[in-house]
Amino acid sequence: MDTTYYDHGTAAERWDRARKFFDAKDYTAAARVLGALVEEVPEQTGPRLLLARAYYHSAQLRRAEEELRVIVERDPVEQYARLMLGRTLERQGRQEEAEPHLRIASALAGDFGERD
Repeated sequence: MDTTYYDHGTAAERWDRARKFFDAKDYTAAARVLGALVEEVPEQTGPRLLLARAYYHSAQLRRAEEELRVIVERDPVEQYARLMLGRTLERQGRQEEAEPHLRIASALAGDFGERD
């Protein structure tokens, strides 16, 4: 399969292309662009988080989970990654594993709920 279009251009051009695919709800194409981009700049959170979101929306939940775990391991207070990880685990029917991530995400967002 020819991937020239997906891999062509600078990192910034590919980031822009991936975001356009994502915004158009072509999550599979976005993931194709972002996968290579994440390999090129693995330390950057933005492309990895968008890749996880693209995987989530295209029902590639194990892949989304893998990317989100990398982010959370590197930055335990990355609120959105925590929320996404919790939701990804929930969607896989792993509620017990999801709960701590969802609680942490809520706390990081300042949502402490009602107190007794």
